[in-house]
Amino acid sequence: MVVSVLGFAFAAYSQKENTEVKWYSFEEAVELNKTSPKKIFIDLYTDWCSWCKVMDQKTFSHPEIASYLNKHFYPVKFNAESKAPVTFQGVVFENSGQGRRSPHELAAALLQGKMSYPSVAYLDEDNRLLTSVPGYYPPDKMEPILKFFGGNHYKTTTWEDFSKTFKGKIEATE
Repeated sequence: MVVSVLGFAFAAYSQKENTEVKWYSFEEAVELNKTSPKKIFIDLYTDWCSWCKVMDQKTFSHPEIASYLNKHFYPVKFNAESKAPVTFQGVVFENSGQGRRSPHELAAALLQGKMSYPSVAYLDEDNRLLTSVPGYYPPDKMEPILKFFGGNHYKTTTWEDFSKTFKGKIEATE
């Protein structure tokens, strides 16, 4: 009886762990990538962005999205207006802007100057920028993008061809 209860508790805990995104700081993800390479998924958000909050509530809380992110990426949440300096590849990125809504230099670099929130930047296992994708995506629209990069399909096919034949697990809800 005790063994089965413990087994059930462990299974429930493991399932919960797998259905919540394990977010890392940018620095943690880059450090982990040195010994156990994965792609890096960077959610670039701001505190005032309402669609960023909706993406947290609807997209990143979806069990299929969370599980896939945890398995295939180091998911990072990065406040695009953060004031803390970040050192990456020998360069110190800062937010030296004055006033409200000044972007962090790392966010500007990842988004190639196209500041839009929410946005997601995808880095490969060598920490090279693959692309950034602006806008809010519900779970059913985020799934193919994650699998395009997470499954390395971007190496052999175009997004247009991949998206035409993609069959996802998540049904459209919006």
